[in-house]
Amino acid sequence: MTGASVITVLVVDDHPFMRSGLAGEINSQPDMRVVGEANDGRECLEKFKKHLPEVTLLDLRMPNMNGLDALKAIRGVKPDARVIILTTLVADVQVYRALQAGAMGYLLKSLLQDELVDTVRAVMKGQKRVPPEIASEIALHATDDDLTERELSVLRAISKGCSNKIIGAELGISEHTIKNHGQNILSKLGANDRTHAVTIALQRGFIEM
Repeated sequence: MTGASVITVLVVDDHPFMRSGLAGEINSQPDMRVVGEANDGRECLEKFKKHLPEVTLLDLRMPNMNGLDALKAIRGVKPDARVIILTTLVADVQVYRALQAGAMGYLLKSLLQDELVDTVRAVMKGQKRVPPEIASEIALHATDDDLTERELSVLRAISKGCSNKIIGAELGISEHTIKNHGQNILSKLGANDRTHAVTIALQRGFIEM
């Protein structure tokens, strides 16, 4: 295998064992080589600029800079960068945002053993790869109304147990307006109450705890 035909890969994950496992699997392939590892988004950007890998395996949830922000930063450095997002959640909102930001692949960590190397090779060829489970979630909510930034702010405050009075004071708007936002959130998420709305929002990736 000549050097020119070897796919260079950057591995980014905040868990050392996961990074080690990913690197070991990649390096065991005759047509792939890990050129760098990073444990958060900021280090990821530094390593990306240094190595300019052909494919980046990028964890979605990390400290300092999350995977979505790191993806946008990488694409700012190299607009045609090939990035595969890694996650434990089937969260359609996060997937949609990552694909919008330029991700070419999306892998559930539970499927890495079966799908990792094939996905890297496919993405290297310019193909997009999204598992059927995730594609189904995206299709299921394709016509749903998205939450506005204000509604997301209200929802995050609700998830912390804040009352309408406290939320209104923090956001500088009236309790009546907060109640209206709350009703819109319930309607858009198909939720029965505030607790149900938070549960759905966490599952779909609108917010994180």
